[in-house]
Amino acid sequence: MMDPHSKRLIAVDIGNHQLKFGLLPTEKAIPLPQPSSVLKVPTQGELFDELARWLPTGRLNWCVATVHRQAELRLSEWVRKHRPNDQYVLLGNGDLPIDIRVDHPEQVGADRLLAAVAVNQLRAADRAAIVVDAGSAITVDLLSAGGAFEGGVILPGLDMVAKAMARQTDLLPFVQYSIADKPPPIVGKSTTGAISSGLFWGSIGAVREAVSRMSSELEADSQLFLAGGDAGKLSPFLPRSAQVVPELVLAGIAVTYAQLKERSTG
Repeated sequence: MMDPHSKRLIAVDIGNHQLKFGLLPTEKAIPLPQPSSVLKVPTQGELFDELARWLPTGRLNWCVATVHRQAELRLSEWVRKHRPNDQYVLLGNGDLPIDIRVDHPEQVGADRLLAAVAVNQLRAADRAAIVVDAGSAITVDLLSAGGAFEGGVILPGLDMVAKAMARQTDLLPFVQYSIADKPPPIVGKSTTGAISSGLFWGSIGAVREAVSRMSSELEADSQLFLAGGDAGKLSPFLPRSAQVVPELVLAGIAVTYAQLKERSTG
């Protein structure tokens, strides 16, 4: 149930490694709602003290998307116990205002679909779009000119690859590297430098190849959108210009919530 009187929305994107909370208005925004405040906390560990300090006072509407069921359960129980007057909505893929053209729509991560929902508010009506989200995993997804989610590519993020390499070898160290860091020289002068080069330039190369191949299969030019915390750092290395929207998933949650609210009150 949605509260038509509360004007504030807490959009929640629960990932495998991080929960992201965004404070947004419940009404539609043109072209896309953007959070006025964002809180990020690790999925594992204590989050509720920090969350309680961050939340505004008064009644709130919560709209939640998750790919981590246990973390969502912890959050929903906390909201019920500590904020009994708030309204809490957990989104399923069937709630999202988008046509999902893949073999198993129910298996697509909500974060990928919500980014696509947001991009549908930004792209030109007659142009396809490619959406790159550089998070703990890197996704490259295709939206048709009609706005349908057509599927895409899922790549391991830099941290994921680095941990796997260190875990599955005897002598190679774990190297923590982020796209947000300064690009390393292509020729590493040490084992650590060589791993950093492979992590960074390997990820850049994979994303560029995915974008290029998707673009070549389309009949007309597409638009390119980047999301995720490292989006701005990734943009200069892509084969063409892109629009950077760091909080696409939170915006997609807000767009979905506004449409569900219209449906329930109309």
